[in-house]
Amino acid sequence: MNKRQPAIPARHTPRMERIWKNRVLYMMLLFPLVLVVLFRYVPMYGIQIAFRNYQPSKTIWTSEWVGLKYIIKFINNYQFWTILKNTLVLGLYGIAVFPCSLILAICVNYLRCKPFQKTVQTISYLPHFITTVVMCSIILQMFDAKTGLVNAILGVFGVPQRNYMGIPSAFPHIYVWTNVWQDIGYASIIYIASLAGISPELHEAAMIDGATLLKRIWHVDIPGLLPTVCVLLIMRCGSLLNVGYEKVYLLQNPMNLKASEIINTYVYKQGLTSGLPQYSSATAIGLFVSIINLILLVTVNRISSAMTGNALW
Repeated sequence: MNKRQPAIPARHTPRMERIWKNRVLYMMLLFPLVLVVLFRYVPMYGIQIAFRNYQPSKTIWTSEWVGLKYIIKFINNYQFWTILKNTLVLGLYGIAVFPCSLILAICVNYLRCKPFQKTVQTISYLPHFITTVVMCSIILQMFDAKTGLVNAILGVFGVPQRNYMGIPSAFPHIYVWTNVWQDIGYASIIYIASLAGISPELHEAAMIDGATLLKRIWHVDIPGLLPTVCVLLIMRCGSLLNVGYEKVYLLQNPMNLKASEIINTYVYKQGLTSGLPQYSSATAIGLFVSIINLILLVTVNRISSAMTGNALW
């Protein structure tokens, strides 16, 4: 009787044979790879607009080459430091409230009543699915000087009515905390999934040793969540200057412009809404921001790798 030949180890299998053996996986990879190339790499052809005096009546190649003119012009702009400060304030403020979704996930994880747990999760998820335009309309109505809910509640405690949307110092708080309200539930999903992956035996051992609930959270849950937290924090820092312009733009008004004008809204106005659209200037500023974000991403990734051993690569 013929004996079955043992399988050849993968390291001795020729490359093409391995590719053919896993051809289904490579075919599955092909479609997303094509999408990435088409929508991420092919548009990079237009980046050269940042270094040219692009005119719509001309092609990109025939437009005059001006080098770093528009990036230097933006840095020398009298609004540069104000715009950069506003962007950093909103970005860093958003990172500072980063633990809110983590705290919610831990609290939901320890709820004993399953129906109540599901209710809390559903209620916290729902605001995420409200569109930006509708959300901004709700915010503007809530903070309305005369009929707003916020002024009505504060009026009970004797606080006079104020137009909070017109106070520059109030804008960062309104923007960030309404973001927390909208995204805290959806952002907690990944933490809840990570908590589910922590071995119950670790909690049982901690309980046998007499650990309280807070000690179990600190010594079991937090270390188990640390890799996930580090990765998400690195990604958040890598987009520090990419504060979403839609919500900021919709909440802007002449009174709070001093605190609400950020890089993305400035680029939007330069490239699309100004009387004479400055495509090259807007592209140059966007490229400048992308380079800074890349530097931040690499730096924070290395710091996280050195301090915790967790990194994106």
